[in-house]
Amino acid sequence: MPVRTWDVIVVGGGHNGLVLAAYLARAGERVLVLEARDRVGGACVTEETWPGFKVSTAAYVVSLFRPEIVRDLELARHGYQVLRRDPSSFTPLPDGRSLLLGPDLAANQREVAKLSAPDAARLPEYEAQLERIARAIEPTLLETPPDPFSRRPRELLRLARMGARFLRLGKDGPAAVEILTGAARDVLDRWFESDALKATLATDAIIGAWASPSTPGTAYVLFHHVMGEVDGARGVWGYVRGGMGALSEAIAAAARAAGAEIQTNARVERILVRDGAARGVVLADGTELLARRVASNADATRTLLGLVGEAHLPPEAAARARHIDYASGSVKINVALSSLPRFRALQGGGDRPGPEHRGTIHVAPSMDYLERAFDDARAGIPSRAPVLECTLPSVVDDSVAPAGRHLMSMFVQYAPYRLAQGSWEVERERFADRCFEALEEYAPGFTASVVAREVLAPPDLERRFGLTGGNIFQGAMTLPQLFSMRPMPGFADYRTPVANLYLCGAATHPGGGVMGACGYNAAREMLRDRRRWRPRRR
Repeated sequence: MPVRTWDVIVVGGGHNGLVLAAYLARAGERVLVLEARDRVGGACVTEETWPGFKVSTAAYVVSLFRPEIVRDLELARHGYQVLRRDPSSFTPLPDGRSLLLGPDLAANQREVAKLSAPDAARLPEYEAQLERIARAIEPTLLETPPDPFSRRPRELLRLARMGARFLRLGKDGPAAVEILTGAARDVLDRWFESDALKATLATDAIIGAWASPSTPGTAYVLFHHVMGEVDGARGVWGYVRGGMGALSEAIAAAARAAGAEIQTNARVERILVRDGAARGVVLADGTELLARRVASNADATRTLLGLVGEAHLPPEAAARARHIDYASGSVKINVALSSLPRFRALQGGGDRPGPEHRGTIHVAPSMDYLERAFDDARAGIPSRAPVLECTLPSVVDDSVAPAGRHLMSMFVQYAPYRLAQGSWEVERERFADRCFEALEEYAPGFTASVVAREVLAPPDLERRFGLTGGNIFQGAMTLPQLFSMRPMPGFADYRTPVANLYLCGAATHPGGGVMGACGYNAAREMLRDRRRWRPRRR
């Protein structure tokens, strides 16, 4: 009996791997997706952690997901629905004041004016400049980065086109360079005087990063988070109805409709490499599955050093894969609540949901607060005063919690992967207690409303979702690991040192976040190689 051979095997059913599978299947490729867990989605999943609670265990909000993919794959037809958050941000302050921000610029100005009239006046100019820069940079999200160290005419032409795009920025050019390379604190200090406003904006610069706002490169992470949209409104974030897993399931449905096969509980042990080229995979149970090409949704280090092995790699490529930065300091806490938090800053707030509950609740009262939190982590200590981003999806989506109950996602900075003393087995619950105490200062009675909680420290994120170092971006989003340097110099075009083997996850350009762009771009390059009849060999 002949052995079946697929055109493409995709290792990992994260959302990027599913996007890749859907596009390749639509182009007529015979595609098999292999997912180690019992459900697709990777870190973009919904799990019923407690009866009746549909928990977005890891990723918890959406905005960056590319509208082109939503249209192409007809994801709405497969059940994908985004529920807009408005307002989008609430920051209670120690002095009893608060800051509520959303998509309405005039309303934002009125809120900011309570803290600083000059800042309120500058806010439109700040947002307008970000919008202009976004229009220039955003197209690169769906482009394959050029190799700046190559002399091939095609690469030189692409570099020239990119340079021309930046030249069109005119007077915004220097600001664009600073956003791409500089520190968020420097950018925000230049624009605003209110510490509370700057700290609220700076949380976007540090979320998921091993960095404080004064670290070079954080301005891009700040900007990275404002390039998304919901229903055409830039910078707005939303909840996926039914939890984040509903997005992954919609992509999987589109892939199956196009002819792709998806297998769960199918852990890949290694990638078959023969004569310098990927020829398929070997599962954990020893089963060999053959394919003409393989795409890995895992990060570059896991793929090249773990699934391929150094024996099949050029020494320089192996050395680069060993030195990719996966430092991260994030903890995810999922919480079931009997009631909504009531904030001291909003005297007279009742038990019904208010605007403060719809978006992200920030516990980050000042820039120095953020800096001190990171100083602790650099010393190997989970932040004594942690930075919290809390969301309550059940306020907007009544399908994720039982009637009368609520669900909170708490994303926390900073917690080092390796502790200076002790272990996460001991510190995990202690740190969660500290996070609850931090929120309790602004919302008395919060802790008493907790019905259940799940705490995922960096090693837990690594173990459950395959995120090396607990890094939610599959590699730090710092300048040495962005664009043409992502995941490592010379391999930013989704190809690897092994012929027929591609990367399609967040380890590649444009990086982390639930975007789908990495899978989209990798699919384009794989189809381009198909038209050439054979992949480029390194």
